Amino acid sequence: MASSGEEGRVVVDLRSAAESAGGGGDEEAHAAPLHEIESLCMRCGDNGTTRLLMTMIPHFREVVLMAFECPHCGERNNEVQFAGQLQPKGCCYRLEILNRQVVKSDSATIKIPELDFEIPPEAQRGSLSTVEGIIMRAVDELQALQDERKKVDPQKAEAIDKFLAKLRSLGLGEAAFTFVLDDPAGNSFIENQNAPSSDPLLSVRFYERTREQQAALGFLVEPSTEEPGDQPVNHASTVEGNSEVLQEPHGSVGAVAGRRAIAQGNPDEVAAALCRYSAPEECLVFDLWLEIPYFREVIVMATTCDICGYRNSELKPGGEIPAKGKKITLHVQNGKDLTRDVIKSDSAGVKVPELELELASGTLGGIVTTVEGLIVKICEALQRVHGFQLGDSTLEWKKKKWEDFNDRLSKLLSLQEPWTLIIDDGLAASFVAPATDSLEDDNQLTIEEYVRSWEQNEELGLNDMDTSSADAAYNTTNP
Repeated sequence: MASSGEEGRVVVDLRSAAESAGGGGDEEAHAAPLHEIESLCMRCGDNGTTRLLMTMIPHFREVVLMAFECPHCGERNNEVQFAGQLQPKGCCYRLEILNRQVVKSDSATIKIPELDFEIPPEAQRGSLSTVEGIIMRAVDELQALQDERKKVDPQKAEAIDKFLAKLRSLGLGEAAFTFVLDDPAGNSFIENQNAPSSDPLLSVRFYERTREQQAALGFLVEPSTEEPGDQPVNHASTVEGNSEVLQEPHGSVGAVAGRRAIAQGNPDEVAAALCRYSAPEECLVFDLWLEIPYFREVIVMATTCDICGYRNSELKPGGEIPAKGKKITLHVQNGKDLTRDVIKSDSAGVKVPELELELASGTLGGIVTTVEGLIVKICEALQRVHGFQLGDSTLEWKKKKWEDFNDRLSKLLSLQEPWTLIIDDGLAASFVAPATDSLEDDNQLTIEEYVRSWEQNEELGLNDMDTSSADAAYNTTNP
């Protein structure tokens, strides 16, 4: 396959592919980055042509577009497969409106709770469609064998006809319903027409895959290393003041991290784990418990390798789960405010009212950065996931919306006008550094504690947490 651009380049952007494929000359047509394969038509039995194009949806994913056409019987179909890596977490979208574009991967399951209806991954292959298109395709596939069912089992066929009438009414927008798209691979997507603002009719949740889901995707599943009767491993430690530094050979830790990186298909983590396999006895991990003033206990984990120079650090909150959540409000007015240190935990949500920008908890994960760095990372993530608003086929008013958003962002970061950063963390594990020695003297920083709602506790898994046995054991040993 000849490709446009750099020699040996396989993935091309959609604009270049369209221009190459649509060229009028023979040279342009020959240079089109397409594979053409003669393949069997399943309808008439003659040979048709399958065209494959490996391309990239702007700011989204690398995909393979496949289109089949049979010149003998006119059969045509298309399919989308993902050519990129497996995402670190699975995703689950819930939508309450019909007019949305949908990217569905091969591993995604679609559910409509109101009808107790589910489309398993193998029923519909990967596709780029709309909510209406997916529902009507399901109707057509169920309708295809109705004539045979009426001959074999008339009662079942009559029940399916009634169900198809209900499903067809949802596809035509005659009744309200919830559209759930659950993809353990994390490669599916539903358009947010209000981006970069949140969509009140669309919610997304990211989750850790189970061992069964990992195995179903065809990736390595870590075997359980814990056995009954195993004793905990004692690590050498040194105590300095109130802090304890733990050192341990990194071979076993590196092996586990490497297997996890391979299982998740994360090339960055695979590369980082290479030195852990090559020199486990020289690579050490340091665990340090610290208490940040005006914040809480944290665990600083640092890895260093004297052989290859690999270094990595990570920060996690320590101690007990606070009884209340925390809301941090910072009024950014000068350049020093942009350089304030920020710790954003996995459970924190971020808002910037002046940008009409809101991020749900869990977005971006846990990071240690500055105020400016946090906003830049958020905007990069928005541009990466909201590819529908930035592609070549985007409507002009949507492009203008993103241009206006970028202009407002530039004004905020250049401090042409003051703005507000709000970090809401149900676990109170986030932090913004004060500009003064005393937190009370910092008039631009406000910290509010609040009682978590039942829904927040449910999302954090606290409602089902039973600590009665641990409390009893603690009271017994500490009368």
